[in-house]
Amino acid sequence: MTVSVHESYSQDADVILESSDGVKFCVHRCILAAASPFFEHMFSLPQPPSDGKEHRPVVPVSENSSTIGTLLQFIYPEPDPVVTSMDELVTLLSTSVKYDFLGPIAALRKELLSPRFLEESPTRVYAIASRFDLEYEAQVASRRTLSCNVLDCPLSEDLKFISAHAYHRLLVLHRTRAEDAQALLKIPHDIKCIQCSGPYYGAFVPPKWWKEFERLAREELATRPTTDVIFSMRASGCVRCAGSIIDAHAFLADLKKQIDDLPSTI
Repeated sequence: MTVSVHESYSQDADVILESSDGVKFCVHRCILAAASPFFEHMFSLPQPPSDGKEHRPVVPVSENSSTIGTLLQFIYPEPDPVVTSMDELVTLLSTSVKYDFLGPIAALRKELLSPRFLEESPTRVYAIASRFDLEYEAQVASRRTLSCNVLDCPLSEDLKFISAHAYHRLLVLHRTRAEDAQALLKIPHDIKCIQCSGPYYGAFVPPKWWKEFERLAREELATRPTTDVIFSMRASGCVRCAGSIIDAHAFLADLKKQIDDLPSTI
């Protein structure tokens, strides 16, 4: 196997990290120790024998060179690397947690909540956050999952690593918010349609547009308990319902606010 030695961090490196694919990274004990309590403790113990050619201790690690090289970019004083996918992020975060790299963990927590990942798969972001006990990130992701049907999302490997408790919390959030939002779908008696109410003098009859809107809204809120969709739906009514809808503008705005103000995180 070809072994390459990365000297990019200067010639005075005093320890070598050897990846699972045989790549040797020449690094500094002081930087690793400052970045990781794990390495700080390890370097306080008797060290393995040095490489015959390098005269520096060689520390084998189980991660490949791509993972180790990327983590070293986080640790050393240089621009943070670009994390290209959630698969890569999970690998980096898992390794950072394993070696207790505090700086990379903090950077990767921010990256996990980047708009591109939250928009791509909020349920997977929630699963990753739950897997690594990142409560704040799990709360943020749980709010974003409200815009999707969690029971119809693509399965990801990350779901294998979260507890039933974490998944149950998400399901309870969706169910509770859906029920509370549906309970708010009540139209006041002063919003009427002349034609819809005409045959029922003295009795309140909801306009036809509201009956249709309520039916569609209940169906939508049952799977996605947010206002993202329901207030853009078109509900059919009678020929005079348009005026009733205009009169209901303030009521609908308040209804939207009430739904938006419902608890939205685990």
